[in-house]
Formats: sequence, C-alpha cells, structure tokens
Amino acid sequence: MTDSLTAPSGESAVLESVPRGFLAHDWQPATGGRTFEVRNPATEEVIATVADCGAQDALKALEAAAAAADRWAFTSPRDRATVLHRITDAMTEHRERLARIITLEIGKTITEARGEVDYAAAYFRWYAEEAVRQHARSTPSPDGRSHIVTVAEPVGPCLLITPWNVPLAMAARKVAAALAAGCTAVLKPAALTPLSSLVLGELAREAGAPAGVLTVITSSDAAAVTTALLADPRLRKVSFTGSTPVGRLLLQQSGARVLRTSMELGGNAPFLVFDDADLDLAVREAMIAKMRLGGQSCVGANRFLVQEQIADAFATAMAERMAATRVGPPGREGTELGPLADHRAVDKVRHLVEDAVARGAVVIGKADVPDGPGHYAAPTVLDHVPADAAIMHEEVFGPVAAIHRFATEAEAIAVANNTEHGLASYVMTSHIDRARRVAARLEAGMVGINRGLVSEVAAPFGGVKQSGLGREGGPEGLHEYQQLKYLSMPGFHT
Repeated sequence: MTDSLTAPSGESAVLESVPRGFLAHDWQPATGGRTFEVRNPATEEVIATVADCGAQDALKALEAAAAAADRWAFTSPRDRATVLHRITDAMTEHRERLARIITLEIGKTITEARGEVDYAAAYFRWYAEEAVRQHARSTPSPDGRSHIVTVAEPVGPCLLITPWNVPLAMAARKVAAALAAGCTAVLKPAALTPLSSLVLGELAREAGAPAGVLTVITSSDAAAVTTALLADPRLRKVSFTGSTPVGRLLLQQSGARVLRTSMELGGNAPFLVFDDADLDLAVREAMIAKMRLGGQSCVGANRFLVQEQIADAFATAMAERMAATRVGPPGREGTELGPLADHRAVDKVRHLVEDAVARGAVVIGKADVPDGPGHYAAPTVLDHVPADAAIMHEEVFGPVAAIHRFATEAEAIAVANNTEHGLASYVMTSHIDRARRVAARLEAGMVGINRGLVSEVAAPFGGVKQSGLGREGGPEGLHEYQQLKYLSMPGFHT
C-alpha cells in the first residue's frame, strides 16, 4: 500500500520502502483512507503521507494484540529470544536504510542516525539474551509449613508511546523489553517521526513475530487514540516517553483503570564542573552531553554549573568548540548538527536565549547556520547566566549551553536540585570522594561521573521527582513488563 511521495532524487527509493498503512493483524489503511503528511525538517518539504489512525483503528490494533497475547505469553523464552535475535540481525542488515529514514524524518545527522540504529539493535540483542535469564524465588516459609514460589508473568497487552527525538531507539527499548517478557504491544510513534517505527513493524513481522505481537499505529491525533486505548479493559500497561505535562495526563487517565505505567518524562540536567576537574575532559564530555541529538535529548545537559576558579577557562573552551560546530544538511557526511524538529523548537530556543541575555547573560560563542529553508538553530554558549533566567528552569531542547557560576559545593548541589525534574545529572571532578559525595546528594535517577553519556542498554534508564516512574533498559526494564504471582506450596517440614 503506497501513497504519493514528494522526495528529493536519490531518496525516493528509501521512502517508498516504508509501509504506508497501519499494522494490526496485517497492513491496512486508516478508516476512511485518512492520511497525514511527514515533512523533512531540513527542507520543510513533504516526504511521505501515512495512515492517520483514529480511535476505531487503534482498537483494531489492540484487538490484534489481545488476540495474540495468550499464545505469545506461553511461547517459550528461547523461541521469543530467537525472534528478537532475528530482529537484531534485520536491523543490522537494514542499517543504512533505517539511518537514512531517521535523517529524513527528524533531521538527525547521518552519523548520529547510524549510531541510533546500532543502539536500537543493541536493545533487541540485550533483551533476546535477558528473555532466557528471568529469575524467580523458591524458599521455605519461616515456619516450614509452606513453600514460597514466585513466578514472573507477562503483564499483558501494552501501549508503547514513543517520542520524536530518538524515534527508532526509543521504540526498540520498549518493544524489545515487552516482547522478551512475553507481552504483546501496540506501538504509537510521534506524528513527526512515524516512518522508522513502520519499518520496525515490517522487520519484526519478517523476523517471525506472529501477527498481533507487535502492532503499529500512526496518528496526528494522539489524544483520540490514547484515550480510546486507555479506556479499553484489554490494555494492561502503558509506557510513555515524552513531556511531563503529557505524562501527568496519561497517569490520570491510567489511574481510572489502575493500569501499570512506565513514564520517562522531561529533564533539566545539570552539568557540574568543579575546580579540580580535568578541563580538556570536562569540555569534551560537556559537548557530548549538550550536543548529542542536537541538544534535543531529555538527558542532555541543560545547565552548566561551573566553579568560579575554572569558569573562565571552561567558558572560553566551550565557546570555541561550539562556534566551530559544522551546521548543515544532515544527510551530508561531516555535518555535526542538522535542523531542530520544527519551527516551534527554534522559536523556543530563540526565546530562551533572548530572555537570558535580557537578564544579564552574555553570548560568548555562536556558530553559523545555513541560509534558506530548514529549522536550524545556532549552537550558542551563554556565560554568566543568572539563576532566575528561564533557561535555568525550562528544558531548552536545543544547542544552547547556559553557564552559571558557583562558589561552593553546597551551592552547586542546591542549584542543581532546584528543579521539579530529576532525570540525569553530570559531575566532573578528579576526586573520587567528591564524586561519590555529590552524586549521593543529587536528586536524579542517573548520574554521569566524568562522562557526558549515560545511555546504556544494560543500565536502568529513568528519573525521580517529575521526571517519571519506572525504568527502561537493563534487567530492570524487563521487570516493568512483568507481574509477580506467588504460589503457596505444601512445605517440606509438615
């Protein structure tokens, strides 16, 4: 099933390979043949039209997931693992195709897009291995009259809602864990980036996932689709990655049916640089923490808290690095930063920079951006950012590094924790005692010590406070899709 495509020469073949329907029992058009457009943020041109699913279509997808749930739950862990390994292999085989699709739909540089495909495949590999290593407990009761056995069972059909900034890897992190646990899943990607998820659904089916085990729905009306699914008694869990306000709404809706939830929400990550830090290392890791995904990352460094004694040197080095960033077409080899997601993202970055400058911040480094179409924002370093600037309290989601200076360790910790969010934090110091001490006091679910990248398939990803509930990745991510059953058996001592 295909619709007309508008794409630059050389990209048409990649785009035409993307399924255009939604995946329930099989590929099908949305009710009434409704579609919506997908645009390339680098050119602002329409590159595809995809099925615009409504509530009726979403329930068809859930019906397929519910019909497959019992069979998949009782499929052996080894057989489930085999399917996941095949998906891993398929993603590796289609690495360049998937990377090109990611670059076209969200403007990520081709280098980062290839890295995302590798990261996504690694999740399927990890959970293929975890699927056959699920642990339970068997122990006599204290009085010996019974024997306690715990069994981990799949929670049931799940709704997986993914964001636009890491469209394939965030889908993989949820889908791989759910399928490894024995759950079926309805995947709903963001409207900005539906194409990579549609291809994932295709690859999963070709890898041997039975019909209904993974369904995929695309929609421009997320509220209508999610409301219908959350109200349906066949749905047992929702996993969401996105903004805190939307997460709060989904938690309210889920509460009506006491649904299991996993919420990976917004962040406002502080990057603490102490005066004993290795300056070259601090700047290198700061660039990683800030510029990965073009600054459009929930764990991206938002506030650079730098001790006064090292602040001038750090700010100068950051300004030089940021100003030298190569901004341009994301599909071109060597480009370091492509466009942001849409014009709203660019407008937000501009507003936050203007607000900070109006409050006393100074622009000390800024890169050039290309003329013409595309949602480009200039990589920028702001120094002397005051504590009351909006950028200190809002997730910038763009290539702006805001430097705020501090005097003491206690002050740094207080500023770092002065946010409703608690997803990631970063600490740069040469003293292990300080690293441990500060990490213990930071209110965050993840702390990077002398490194600006915390994402790892074998580690639990998630936050505290209003950055969410639950964990994704690692063995903990598997547990999010399981429920415990306790069996009381006759004891050995009665």
